[in-house]
Amino acid sequence: MRRIFPSYTYGPGPRAGCWWDETVSAPDWPEHLGDTSIDVAVVGGGFTGVSAALHLAENGTEVAVFEAETPGWGASGRNGGFCCQGGSKLTYSALVRRYGIEGARAYAQAEEDAVSLVANLMARFGIDADVHSEGETQLAHNTRAMEKLRRRAQQGGRLHEAEDLAYLGMSGRFFGGYTDPVGFGLNPQKYLFGLASAARSFGANLFANSPVRHIRKTESGFLVETPKGRISAANVLICTNGYSSEDLPNWLSARYMPAQSTAMVTRPLSKDELKEQGWTSRQIAYDTRNLLHYFRLMPDNRFLFGMRGGLMSSKRAEVAIRKTVHRDFCHMFPRWADVEVTHMWSGMVCLARDLVPFAGPVPDHPGMFAGFAYHGNGVAMGTYCGRVLSRMVLGQTAEAPDPISRPPKRFPFGRWRRLIMPPAYAAMAVLDL
Repeated sequence: MRRIFPSYTYGPGPRAGCWWDETVSAPDWPEHLGDTSIDVAVVGGGFTGVSAALHLAENGTEVAVFEAETPGWGASGRNGGFCCQGGSKLTYSALVRRYGIEGARAYAQAEEDAVSLVANLMARFGIDADVHSEGETQLAHNTRAMEKLRRRAQQGGRLHEAEDLAYLGMSGRFFGGYTDPVGFGLNPQKYLFGLASAARSFGANLFANSPVRHIRKTESGFLVETPKGRISAANVLICTNGYSSEDLPNWLSARYMPAQSTAMVTRPLSKDELKEQGWTSRQIAYDTRNLLHYFRLMPDNRFLFGMRGGLMSSKRAEVAIRKTVHRDFCHMFPRWADVEVTHMWSGMVCLARDLVPFAGPVPDHPGMFAGFAYHGNGVAMGTYCGRVLSRMVLGQTAEAPDPISRPPKRFPFGRWRRLIMPPAYAAMAVLDL
């Protein structure tokens, strides 16, 4: 594997302290051993890969998922658990300029459909993932941001002026807010493991500690190699997102940008502590900064708080970003500054240069497909793109709108593309003032 972050990034260090590990036992996926022949090999056992496997197996396809680590190791098992819209970082007007009105509308509908898909899968398979929140609320961090929310509210949704927030149980250093009715919070590992159980019930094989080392084209499809076995497959799906490798396949090189996100969870808060801070709502929420903070009061009264930001990855850098996260938490919720933080961890989200997700065929690799770049909103969009990929393999009518089906452009500087992130983040920090 050739990855662009140091080995520390892909080891246990950033993941240590993940709260979700305390809430559910990981399923027992075996290690892949020996030689097998299947219809579809799926590389990556997160939302995208498991969703694809579920939808393929349900249609009678022989499919196997190959996860490099343990179940829920990557972003799918350590994210903030926001099932919401936002897979693209482009505004609706930017989508219209780039893809036309029909393309923009189709993409907007896909984001809404992605949230519905998650809800429908949980209902269908009886997945209890601690769901809460009626939609998602964005909170203005300054007066300029609030003006933008007022304009957004003209297209629908609910606007909240600053004086409304206390009544809604969302007091803090905010200038108002806007609630999109689409979205909810969940426990991402409970959801992922529920999907995996459903996939296995239809005959899908899921393997852990089975990293794919090589993929070679053959006359009949592909030969996929793990450390202890080989798989002959007619089709291959690449579903590794921010944990991708530059050479699996080579086409993927420089077409994705991993970026760090860090989250923390407090001990359960008492009713008096909640009232003192003025936050009693269970809405999933985030602020209007470009380098945003996301937060929610979970069903057990623990408070989850996270942020984008860390540019480096090392033991020292991890200590620094965790301090920054706690500092920002104390600033935004000062009444809880002395509340014990019991868990904190980091993971990698995935960006595309085009700022929209991708799900489609890998050019010049017949039979190979890929789905990635959900811009920090992979619960819904990863699940949706997994279904898109399954339908492409099955030859069914493709549902991916134009913005998603276009192959992403490469970032400049190749393996050194992380060099563009510090000036980009610095510019966003200035815009956030």
